[in-house]
Amino acid sequence: MRSSAWFVARGALILCTLRLIDGAKGQRQCSEADYYYEYTECDSTGSRWRVAIPQIPGACTGLPEPVRGTECTFSCKAGEFLEMSAQECTRCAAGSYSLGSGIRFDQWDSMPAGFSSLATSLENGRRGDDRFTCNSSSWVPQGNYLESNRDECTVSLIYAVHLKKQGSVSFEYQYTDNNLLFEFFIQNDQCQEMDQSADTKWLKLTNHGEWATHTVNLKSGTNILYWRTGGVLLGTKVVKPVLLKNVQIEGVAYTSECFPCKPGSFSRVPGTSTCEPCPLDTYSGRGASSCTPCNTTTQYAAEGSTVCKDRPPCSKKDYFQIHTACDHEGKTQVIYKWIEPKICLEDVTGAETLPPSGEREPCPPCNPGFYNNDTATCSPCPPGTYSDGMKPCKRCPAGTEPTLGYEYKWWNILPSNMKTSCFNVGNSKCDSMNGWEVAGDHIQCAAGSSDNDYLILNIYVPGFKLPTSMSSHSGAEFGRITFEFETLCSADCELYFMMDVNRKSTTVVESWERTKTRQTYTHVMSKNASVSYTWAFQRTNQPSDVRRYINDVVKIYSISVTNAVDGVSSTCRVCALSTQPSSSTCVPCPPGHYIDMATSQCTECPGNTYLVPHATPDSDACRPCGPASKSDKDHSLCFNDCHFTHTDGNATLTFDFSLLGSVGSLMNGPSFTSKGTKYFHQFNISLCGGQGQFAVCTDNVTDLSITDSQQEKGEGPNAVKTFICQSTIIPASGRGFHTALSSQSIKLADTFLGVTVDDNLDGIRARPEFYPQTSKKVPDVNFYYRSLDVTSSCESGRSAVVTLRCNPEKSTKGELSVPSQCPAGTCDGCTFNFLWESSGACPTCTQRDYHRIEGACKGGHQDLLYVWIEPKLCKGGVTLPEKKTLLCAGMEFWVRFGTGLGAFTAVLLVSLTCYFWKKNKRLEYKYSRLVMSANKECEMPVADSCAVMEGENEGDMEDEVVYTKPSLLCKLKAIASKGNGQNYENVQLNSSHSKALVWS
Repeated sequence: MRSSAWFVARGALILCTLRLIDGAKGQRQCSEADYYYEYTECDSTGSRWRVAIPQIPGACTGLPEPVRGTECTFSCKAGEFLEMSAQECTRCAAGSYSLGSGIRFDQWDSMPAGFSSLATSLENGRRGDDRFTCNSSSWVPQGNYLESNRDECTVSLIYAVHLKKQGSVSFEYQYTDNNLLFEFFIQNDQCQEMDQSADTKWLKLTNHGEWATHTVNLKSGTNILYWRTGGVLLGTKVVKPVLLKNVQIEGVAYTSECFPCKPGSFSRVPGTSTCEPCPLDTYSGRGASSCTPCNTTTQYAAEGSTVCKDRPPCSKKDYFQIHTACDHEGKTQVIYKWIEPKICLEDVTGAETLPPSGEREPCPPCNPGFYNNDTATCSPCPPGTYSDGMKPCKRCPAGTEPTLGYEYKWWNILPSNMKTSCFNVGNSKCDSMNGWEVAGDHIQCAAGSSDNDYLILNIYVPGFKLPTSMSSHSGAEFGRITFEFETLCSADCELYFMMDVNRKSTTVVESWERTKTRQTYTHVMSKNASVSYTWAFQRTNQPSDVRRYINDVVKIYSISVTNAVDGVSSTCRVCALSTQPSSSTCVPCPPGHYIDMATSQCTECPGNTYLVPHATPDSDACRPCGPASKSDKDHSLCFNDCHFTHTDGNATLTFDFSLLGSVGSLMNGPSFTSKGTKYFHQFNISLCGGQGQFAVCTDNVTDLSITDSQQEKGEGPNAVKTFICQSTIIPASGRGFHTALSSQSIKLADTFLGVTVDDNLDGIRARPEFYPQTSKKVPDVNFYYRSLDVTSSCESGRSAVVTLRCNPEKSTKGELSVPSQCPAGTCDGCTFNFLWESSGACPTCTQRDYHRIEGACKGGHQDLLYVWIEPKLCKGGVTLPEKKTLLCAGMEFWVRFGTGLGAFTAVLLVSLTCYFWKKNKRLEYKYSRLVMSANKECEMPVADSCAVMEGENEGDMEDEVVYTKPSLLCKLKAIASKGNGQNYENVQLNSSHSKALVWS
């Protein structure tokens, strides 16, 4: 009550002051045109006052007194407004509408009051040049809708509203390009973000041309609404902008006036909450209660038009050709029709007229799986039968079963499971209801109502059914869709191929820009689920309301879907038969088994081979795995068990890569776009993926319908689970986002080829020049991968090589890197190269990796130590032997032994020296006596005796017989004395007792 009294006192003081001033000036009395009413702020009791506010302060006197107003939570019903004079709800007049407690923004010729567009400044942008900054990026009004920016700048559309009670905000949007990130969040007056779940913050992608509605509850008080876009553009491709319209806010306490209907709409009766668009060939201005018809003779107007337009002369862009359905004679012909609604005049000068119809021609044959039963239509073959489309349906022979699917290659009528439509960017649907038209041997896009229409062709597959023999297989392929197409364009046309699994979220599988020659594209379905395949063609993504590029078309010549559960059969497939005698029943083969054509029995694939899905039955369906790889138990894929052996000469190296961990991750960068946006590329790599340890990349922006646990398992529609995958990471800093964003997840490798030290395998090159080796002792080991998914830029699919290098200075987990020449991991966009340096990539240690060191012998003991050869280039394996201690002879023993031996040798030498010296003296003495005897003219003395006396000991006598050669003089004398018969030789007898000469 105190607060209420304060408001009253304050109002009275203001009025008294105004009256004093007015009285002083003598101004006139105020009329109703001189003021308007407003409510004061609500007090603590929920009460407020109605006060009169002058249009021009001081212009008049006698303003109405303040009166107590309605309750703060009071509001009128939809179609009514609060008349402030009587403070009563009053019905809106015809030509206007009211939401009661809400406001709506549905006209975007200019930015409505209260809305603002704010671009986030990028620190890395080049100042002064709008091409490299975000100065020119903003939300742009386009009449019926708002269009976001088309670049990677972060641009926010902001609107602040104060609610008296809890309410909501709803809006319609188109969001077709996941290269842009689109979020909606709410802040309070303290710039604090309100609690908001991920599914209300990040908006889901929509089908091309379709509008989705998003609703979020609001709290009472100030709510600041943010629509924010931003992204990463890695090429020159132009993104599709986000479109926004029909913003409606509920929870406003009251509406003091009704809103006039926007031009092109009307409300016929009072008290309405919406306005209707004007029908064809009528128009209206602002606040109309009815629409004015155009002069249809010379004018036309589309639905919701604001003016009538003059009808132009008819041209070739105003008609199209179609093939009529087969008649009862089996004939068809080409006829021409005006595009509806017809807006041109054909009876004026220079106008084109419809060409005459073509000749009647035989109808094309039925599509495979259908037959012609002598009627004008083709009917599907009954279950269990097949047909090529030209012959009657037949039952499959024994030992075979029909193949289910669709195969459309003749286009006389649109198949029953296909639909076509047209969506205009500004409206929900085009004026022309048919987006595609059949043309005999192909189906092509129709004219549409404008060049930026989305022309939609859709085929729905309720599920897939594998052939009986393969029904127990858990492979990666349940079915595939293949289509042949071409595009002929003079502008920036684009063809999208999309899929929606289980009616959850539509994703773009592939897209093609501008003219493309006739080609075939195949997409493999890796899960058994219902799927809707969609082709969307747009001639230009620029705003347009005319048909300027009508000759820009896309033609699809054939579409085939295999294993469709509701499909028809065009051929029969060999199946495995039961082992029971004379049985013709098809039975499923266990996983990893193929059908032996000779016995029609299931036979398991040999070891280390994998079964090719949907291959021709027989042993050729099992293909060998690559080097150093093995197959899983189901023979569905090949993998490496983290072990590799390499033999070079007599040396064998064994590697155990399990030490590197199950999955390795690399975030390279940062990189920057032309606008300065920072982003990273994150790669997840699984070396041993066959053991269930696949790498997973998720999209945390568009995968909002699944839980975090499902994302970790790779179960989301945009999640990728394979050997190698890549995601684009946008950091939270610098972009205004509160968390790092992961998007654009792609599959780089889903097939393992093998492990080898060679630089080439199956046509993939390792490029060792990217990573020069500093040591050749341990070779690099290369893991080779390939992806079977074909893209518009990689006709043979992507491939990847992971090079493992032994580096003892790195940790066991190691470090991943990409070539410096190719910072994105690839130089051509198709082949990716990675280097994984780790001590865990070193070979297993063996006895060759250490050597023995013998210690010194101390105290009769010697230590034997074992140390690694440096640098140590091995990991795990054998361990160093423990230190050993052996008995030994020490140095002290050998010193003592040598000293004793030396002393003994010295004594022996001295003794021998003395002995031989003494004996030499004796010989010298005897010799001297012999010389003296020889000097007496060589005559020898007569011996006393030449016999040894009995009892004498030769040893005691120490006699020696010494033969002395005669001298030259003695020999001459002997020769001279031969004639006298004296011939002798002297022998000296050495004896200690006697000396004698023996004569001869």
